[in-house]
Amino acid sequence: MAIFNPTREEVRRFFCNTWKKKIENHILTPMETLAADWMTEHPEYHAVLADPEGALEQDYTPERGETNPFLHLSMHLSISEQISIDQPPGIRKIAEDLTKKLRSKHEAQHQMMECLGQVMWEAQREGGQLSPEKYLEALKRLC
Repeated sequence: MAIFNPTREEVRRFFCNTWKKKIENHILTPMETLAADWMTEHPEYHAVLADPEGALEQDYTPERGETNPFLHLSMHLSISEQISIDQPPGIRKIAEDLTKKLRSKHEAQHQMMECLGQVMWEAQREGGQLSPEKYLEALKRLC
């Protein structure tokens, strides 16, 4: 699997294979452990994760009102990694403060996800790079 630019199929297979390993009590890599922890927090995705072939075929569109579970879980992983390395600088403190405020790491990440999604959308719309400054500004408004 490409680490920094995986295909849609690679991402979906990673999550489905990790879920299978978790429910069968196999040893997980550190990345799989983190992913499995977030999958556990989302029981609404368990059926999708247990059906790799169906997962590969499914399209998730805003018109259908569905959340893409693989995008959602990928964003949890991305934010977790950002927090662990404090990149962009200051995100760890924001995450800690927001978690205390909301009394939920999970809800804090969901709010942070909204900010990340917004700056990603803006960068795509403008044809530019994601702005860490805009991301941090949006995150700070949450606290």
